[in-house]
Amino acid sequence: MSMHTTLIDVDALAALPADELLIVDCRVDLADRTQGERVYLAGHLPGAVHADLERDLSDMSRVPEGLGRHPLPAAKAFSALLGRWGWTPRQQVVCYDAGPGALAAARLWWLLRFAGVRAVAVLDGGYAAWQAAGRPVETAVPVRTPTQVMLDYDPRQVIVDHATLHAAPPPLLLDARAAARYRGETEPLDRAAGHVPGARNRPYVDNLFADGHFKPPAQLREEFAAVLGDTAPAQVVHMCGSGVTACYNLLAMEHAGLTGSRLYAPSWSGWVSDPSRPVATGEPLQEPARGRCPEGRDDRTFVR
Repeated sequence: MSMHTTLIDVDALAALPADELLIVDCRVDLADRTQGERVYLAGHLPGAVHADLERDLSDMSRVPEGLGRHPLPAAKAFSALLGRWGWTPRQQVVCYDAGPGALAAARLWWLLRFAGVRAVAVLDGGYAAWQAAGRPVETAVPVRTPTQVMLDYDPRQVIVDHATLHAAPPPLLLDARAAARYRGETEPLDRAAGHVPGARNRPYVDNLFADGHFKPPAQLREEFAAVLGDTAPAQVVHMCGSGVTACYNLLAMEHAGLTGSRLYAPSWSGWVSDPSRPVATGEPLQEPARGRCPEGRDDRTFVR
């Protein structure tokens, strides 16, 4: 069986043998925390287990530590979750969410890669694409044989310490939030509006067509080049509101062959947890190809 490491389409998923596959339903609605499980029980891909963003893919007990609204789960807890799902290293993992504008499938994709698992892919177009293709769904909750899983994270793939953003040379921060939130015109979730000084904006929905399918690799490369300039992928660090939708930019870059970027896990909600940290608003004044200025102050307005 060939390994899928970024995206997988509906037909390719349907052709995979069930005994070598773990499918995970990651549908979530941040405005209604119970909706994900409800829609899963109402119908899901055959054999799929359900992952809850806050119960399974985050450690909500650590929110007070300034690690953002969705702190990463400990490696031990994540390993136990995979064990309850009956995951084994020979299985291909496929995660999916609702479709256009959805949230959490890329978070699970990134967590597995963070733990060293390569055979993991996001269903291109999500549940909506599966339904549109006329593929079957079921309501039965699968019973899977638990396994013993012991994985560890690769700390080189993530930044948790806010001070690391000021390393020399500083990484290029790529903010996946909507442009209005990045510019500081609105902020529906976090303490302050705006962005980390020096960050660039690439809304994660820009990676998708209107139907929720990802753009082809060549188009993604061209679009990211317009934002990143001559910055190498290894010097790119992704962020968003809480470290979830940023994974879609990371996934899109990997799909485009731009490998090696990292995640700033606390993201904006973690950054503004300390009111003393600087906040920028408006658009950057410098062109992306020039990189960030030494002080990181290349935006129009700064408040503390």
